[in-house]
Amino acid sequence: MIYLVLGLVLFLGVHSISIAAPGWRDARAAAMGEGAWKGIYSLISIVGFVLLIYGYGLARHEPVVLYTPPAALRHLAMLLMLPVFPLLLAAYLPGRLKRAAKHPMLLAVKFWALAHLLVNGTLADVLLFGGFLLWAAADRVSMKHRVQRPLPGAPASAMNDAIAVVAGLAIYALFVVWAHGALIGIALM
Repeated sequence: MIYLVLGLVLFLGVHSISIAAPGWRDARAAAMGEGAWKGIYSLISIVGFVLLIYGYGLARHEPVVLYTPPAALRHLAMLLMLPVFPLLLAAYLPGRLKRAAKHPMLLAVKFWALAHLLVNGTLADVLLFGGFLLWAAADRVSMKHRVQRPLPGAPASAMNDAIAVVAGLAIYALFVVWAHGALIGIALM
């Protein structure tokens, strides 16, 4: 469990700098240079991500069950996951979907985390998905009080919404049919 917690602290911690100390983030980036800052940020993110994946995998071998969700919640979880990939793509494909969601990536993370909390009741699940849900909620609230840095992405276009929805639903279908089982080890079908 220590690897999972350490991974979450590193990954979500570095992603929380803008929430907790946006001025410090900007000062460090200016002092180090934007490229050096992004390099260190990326390195810490990657190390944290690898640790949380490794730690979550280890924790699944000796699960500590906190609650046992009813099987019927699997259908609700599948429904909550439906907009996740279109929202993730909409974050980088500006259009009406991005404008309506305001922060589509954070909304996608919230749907993803909530869906997984509904169907997984171990301590590792609560730490992983609950941690991401709390982080996304905190980041969304903090965005009301800080200047937004622009996300890199495609130029705004009327086609971006269609691309985000069609490609996002195709990725969702791929995950349901194959990728979740192949990558996570839990087949959904």
